[in-house]
Amino acid sequence: MHRAALLELLRRYRPVDAADATCLSRFTAFVESQPRCFERSLEPGHVTGSAWITSRDGSDVLLTHHRKLNIWVQPGGHADGDPDIAAVAAREALEETGLPGLVSCGDGIFDLDIHPIPARRHARTRTFRRAFRAPGDDHGRLSSEHRIARPRLGADRRT
Repeated sequence: MHRAALLELLRRYRPVDAADATCLSRFTAFVESQPRCFERSLEPGHVTGSAWITSRDGSDVLLTHHRKLNIWVQPGGHADGDPDIAAVAAREALEETGLPGLVSCGDGIFDLDIHPIPARRHARTRTFRRAFRAPGDDHGRLSSEHRIARPRLGADRRT
């Protein structure tokens, strides 16, 4: 089953609070019930891969400004049928930031999120996030869809 690797990652994920546990439950139920969960054409929504990228020392986080949506987000994007969602997160991080050599912070899930798809009112994106550290002080090069911000990290549950 092409969803088996993601389902195993979901089984190993440990929620940090009740809201996170609810998100995990909903995310898992969606993946189990939707064989085409990695395809953006799926009517109720789809799974995407994103990267939470910090500076080498962990004091900064890299966000991109999505010009079309006019919001700040972590680098990421559509799986387009690729069931290796961790690889999707890494690929999207490189494509959107131009930062080579990102170092994965573990082999599990950093965070999960479920949010509306702006263009499809009743559809939801299920975002899988993997954490990475930048290998140096390189700012990369951005795709034409994005601008970059390097806000300082504050007291956060995952820092």
